[in-house]
Amino acid sequence: MQFFTTLIEHYGYVVLFLSLMLELIALPLPGEFLMGYAGVLVFQGKLSWIVSIVMAGVGSCLGMTVSYWIGYKLGHPFFHKYGERIHLGPDRLEKTGIWFNKYGNKLLVIAYFIPGVRHITGYFSGITHIPFRTYVIYAYSGAFIWAGTFISLGKILGPHWDQFHTSIKKYFFIGSVIILLVILYLLKNYKLKIKELIMVGLGKGSQRFHSLRRLKFLIASVAVMFLSFVIFMGSLTENYLNNEFKQFDTTVLTIVPLIFDEQWMHWMKLFSLLASRNVLIPIIISTFLWIITKGKDRRGEIFFLLFVAVGGEIYEEALRRIFHHLQPVHPSLTKHIMYPFPSEQTLTAFILFGFSAYLLVRHSKKAWLKTLTFIAFFIVLWLIGLSRVYLKLQYPSDIVAGYVFGGVWLSLNVLVMELFRFSHRVNKLKG
Repeated sequence: MQFFTTLIEHYGYVVLFLSLMLELIALPLPGEFLMGYAGVLVFQGKLSWIVSIVMAGVGSCLGMTVSYWIGYKLGHPFFHKYGERIHLGPDRLEKTGIWFNKYGNKLLVIAYFIPGVRHITGYFSGITHIPFRTYVIYAYSGAFIWAGTFISLGKILGPHWDQFHTSIKKYFFIGSVIILLVILYLLKNYKLKIKELIMVGLGKGSQRFHSLRRLKFLIASVAVMFLSFVIFMGSLTENYLNNEFKQFDTTVLTIVPLIFDEQWMHWMKLFSLLASRNVLIPIIISTFLWIITKGKDRRGEIFFLLFVAVGGEIYEEALRRIFHHLQPVHPSLTKHIMYPFPSEQTLTAFILFGFSAYLLVRHSKKAWLKTLTFIAFFIVLWLIGLSRVYLKLQYPSDIVAGYVFGGVWLSLNVLVMELFRFSHRVNKLKG
């Protein structure tokens, strides 16, 4: 790698442009490492952040364009005959074909983050004669996302880039694949339902939202969410017991102080108060009052509000005591916490803010209020988690676990509540 770092230090943008272009024509060049190192040079003031992203993005687009037209002109016969010589043999093309058939053109956006796949997607797109206009939209967008991500991370991490670039690549790959699979699954199985929900969100057909059909879909969606949280919870539990969070925790604890310096201390202390009793208790009271004045099923919703809050406290305390006995606690950070996994603050915040947000979104007829509530919920959770990492109160893995375990409890209660509501409506119709 010393050879490449020397080149980019001396020739900067030219090396960045050419290396990304040549890599995407399938030459074995370390594009992600070079972009990360370019970000380090941006950190040092030797390169411009914007110009680096533009040069890397344009180089990537040019490489993808060349590979597309080569594939388009030469076609299947050439690659089946000579592909093995350039690592583009029938087997590799077949595997890529399976990915494209399964996930569609959207694969072009995240293919850059998948080693081995990004090098042949251009050729495969040309071979299969994907319309060039469609190809350009996805491939070029992915190119700039890819370049911007790794150059920005290099800029943020600075001299720490070399230490963490391998683990960062892994997390981005895993995250990209998960996001793509979730989006594609939803579009494939619930396309019409999603369209209906969007229409409701735009204020059209709001009365249909409360029909039995809509309620069935809502119950199914919450059930899928509950199962997803349970699966994620199982994975986190296994990683915790096998002590596999060290790399993740170290990476996040290194990145956060580099992005948010000491000037953020006052704000982070304020953000951390969002998970305090001084905020959560008023949230419970406000939700209670809102149910009384606006709720559709007052008794049931008040019962579940109390059950979510009180039962959540018992659930959270039991979880942390169980994990405390299963695995020794982490070394203390700024503050010693006897039962750090999962995080009490993020678990409780997810449950209480989540239940309040759910009721508001479910019963509100104003599209802008639904959207604002949804966005505010995720911002609040993000600020709480960020503040606890910044203040070194808990490890990132403890915080993530708090959200996931809280998601299990919240989605379970919402699911049961909606099942009771559904049963009540069916009985009314029969009566």
